Amino acid sequence: MTNIPPDRKRRLACRTLALPLLLAAAGSMAPATAFGAAPDAPALERRVKAAFLYKFLGYAEFPPNAFTEPGAPLLIAVAGSDEMVAELSRITAGRVVAGRPIVVRRVADNEAPPPAHLLFVAGGDGERCTRMLRAAANAFLTVTECEGGLRQGSVINFRIIDERVRFDVSLDAADRKNVKLSSRLLTVANRVQKGGS
Repeated sequence: MTNIPPDRKRRLACRTLALPLLLAAAGSMAPATAFGAAPDAPALERRVKAAFLYKFLGYAEFPPNAFTEPGAPLLIAVAGSDEMVAELSRITAGRVVAGRPIVVRRVADNEAPPPAHLLFVAGGDGERCTRMLRAAANAFLTVTECEGGLRQGSVINFRIIDERVRFDVSLDAADRKNVKLSSRLLTVANRVQKGGS
């Protein structure tokens, strides 16, 4: 560790401290039955997914061309859920990832997604999901929650498995988007797909 530059040591320390939080989120999600039974079930599921989305930024390495200038913010674009925009704005307010502030922006259904560091396409509408992903050529880390999201080109897709919020990862999609995902993120994924379906 003595040959590691101080800046790299700080990033490693931050990621090491953040991993238990991600693991706690992965292991202590409210059961899906609670999502269906509680009056605020959609809000609970949204909070869990928003926490994951925020944490995903810290486990992704974006290419140099992802930023227009050294202090440029990380942009999270959200399509299909004003509630998720509000939740992510709340979670990320005043926070930074890798020294960069975070900006959350809503994307209308009739609008092409902006060049975003993370694009979240909310909802189970596979047709809208496919349309948004195709239009998201300038988005790096794409996250969906529709059936077959990885097959449609998403890097990460949320699923409810064993009554918990989980996520699958496509390394091929990440490679196509020129995003490197931390092995720490991959260890808490439900499934990591490399090649094929």
